[in-house]
Amino acid sequence: MPQAFPRIVLHVDMDSFFAACEEKANPSLKGKPVVVGADPKGGKGRGVVSTANYAARKFGIRSAMPISRAFKLCPECVYLPVNFALYNKYSLQVMQILKRHAVKFEQWGTDEAFIELTGKAKDFAEAGIEAGEIKREIFAETGLTASVGVGPNKIVAKIASDYKKPDGLTLVRPDEARAFLSPLPVRKLLWVGKKTDEALEKLGITTIGGLASADPGMLYENFGKTGPALRLLAQGIDESPLVESWEAKSVGAQTTFEEDESAPEAVLERMEELCENVFRRFLLEDALYRTVTVTVRFAGFVTHTKAKSFREPTASLDVLKRAARELLAPFLETGKPVRLVGVRVSGFASAKGQTKLKEFR
Repeated sequence: MPQAFPRIVLHVDMDSFFAACEEKANPSLKGKPVVVGADPKGGKGRGVVSTANYAARKFGIRSAMPISRAFKLCPECVYLPVNFALYNKYSLQVMQILKRHAVKFEQWGTDEAFIELTGKAKDFAEAGIEAGEIKREIFAETGLTASVGVGPNKIVAKIASDYKKPDGLTLVRPDEARAFLSPLPVRKLLWVGKKTDEALEKLGITTIGGLASADPGMLYENFGKTGPALRLLAQGIDESPLVESWEAKSVGAQTTFEEDESAPEAVLERMEELCENVFRRFLLEDALYRTVTVTVRFAGFVTHTKAKSFREPTASLDVLKRAARELLAPFLETGKPVRLVGVRVSGFASAKGQTKLKEFR
């Protein structure tokens, strides 16, 4: 009989990736607290923190925190704008390293991915050795550190990668999974957001172990089908496969003005910048788009969307800009101050057999 290998999944998570890339590009930043995100405008800026390095985190700064609050916590931090071109360069290098090792590969954004070693590594000890090799290769080729979790499935590997950050390696065997997860805060569990965490706390459930042993009927009554599903994850049970390829349904971007904007020219200029941002990311999909959607939010958080679809799909930046301006015009004619604008392309079609995307740039 053929040998049955245990399922082995690794989750590789780059450490404070955006800030680490900035430090590599500018070594003078080394050791300084660095925050990447919106312009703080001296504490009056809008927008949020994309990432902060570990020196900045000592001041209490975290991802998704309002940039104005981050500035109040640490006005002496180095504040940098997001530089996707730089991060994508390093991301491609990291993902190529992971693909060299993977039996299966699933990327989760620019700075993290799952890889499966099932059948390649005969046991978890061998997988742990390979995980160490992956970390060394990433550092040797990029100068960046990664934290790696090794587990019997995606949920355990994902939580394990966060266990010893930065530059950590945590290995959890199948018979260790439940004991590893049990004492951790329930908020650490994937898919448990702030509202679910608060609802669980009201039921007296604050740890993953508490959720794992909770009555499934009670969970169903409070959370529907999600409740029992979360209970299985809390027990370390996760049979979800790695998704090796997927198709994006849309690519979009939006921006909030520092102050409500009344000048149509300024709104149109910002929309043009957004179109260029969306188009650069859209090119990575190697596809054509059929629909353009514009979002406008006025003062008072009154939000409107308007879309335009084309008979034939396209990959033209000029078409995107013209459609966005056309869709935006009626909102600007109202004379109302604009708080936010956004644009999105969707209705993707394969670019195979079509004119190459670069010909439209």
